[in-house]
Amino acid sequence: MTDVVEIFEVGPRDGLQNEPVFINTLQKIALVDGLAKAGLPRIECASFVSPKWVPQMADGSAVVSGSSRKASDLYALAPNARGLQDALISPAQGICLFLGATEGFNRANTNISLTGAIERVKLLIDDFKNNTDGSIALRGYISCVIDCPYDGKVAPSDVAEIAEMLFQAGCDEISLGDTIGTGYPDQVDAMLAAVKERLPARILAGHYHDTAARALDNIDVSLEHGLRTFDASIAGLGGCPYAPGAKGNVGTEKVFDHLLSRGFSILGDPNRAALARVGDMARSIVGRPLNAI
Repeated sequence: MTDVVEIFEVGPRDGLQNEPVFINTLQKIALVDGLAKAGLPRIECASFVSPKWVPQMADGSAVVSGSSRKASDLYALAPNARGLQDALISPAQGICLFLGATEGFNRANTNISLTGAIERVKLLIDDFKNNTDGSIALRGYISCVIDCPYDGKVAPSDVAEIAEMLFQAGCDEISLGDTIGTGYPDQVDAMLAAVKERLPARILAGHYHDTAARALDNIDVSLEHGLRTFDASIAGLGGCPYAPGAKGNVGTEKVFDHLLSRGFSILGDPNRAALARVGDMARSIVGRPLNAI
């Protein structure tokens, strides 16, 4: 198993989406470009969602189009058919789809049942495959793989079934999200064991919010399971509008330092000083201290 680990940056999308005051498009582009120049290979920078539901992402097309795509591959979230259509005509190099692992989260997030969410995602993947030539990556997110703010504990077998569905339908990579950040390492261990009965670790990513300050512990368990991609958010930006009380994804700087301390190399050889400068930029943009380092 390789000792090279990738940090998949989600700050410009997952990190900023919950900010109550609209952030200038040029500031978002500067954040994305700073992350790219710091050496992060992939950056999720936008969401093609109705501004009625997530006003902060109303300028997604402008952010993707205005950001540099030379140093990093840019990804965008497409939550529905209209969003996918908009994402496909953008210069995004990767598209992300999502669904929750529970009935309650899907109803709160997209106003449909879990069964409906599964069918929606399958249709979106079919649409994606019918309108692309293989040059655009497809990433699937599963939210609430440990705990749900509406339904409580989540069965590992339920997560495994959804992950297998996403892979068989056509996703290249599946990110497993502890969306409210309350998971313990033993829960992550059980969840990953169930998922790996159906899928190889090489296509899985860990997405651990740091609400309970256990994200790094959960990354360690995931490393033992062979995962080598972890989502992180510069300066610990974030939260989820449909997961009350959740803090942001684990900070990129934290993950960088932790991986190096464990003896791993980081894909793209990101520059730590540059990451610190971008973290300062993130704090300046949102106008408050953040908890990444």
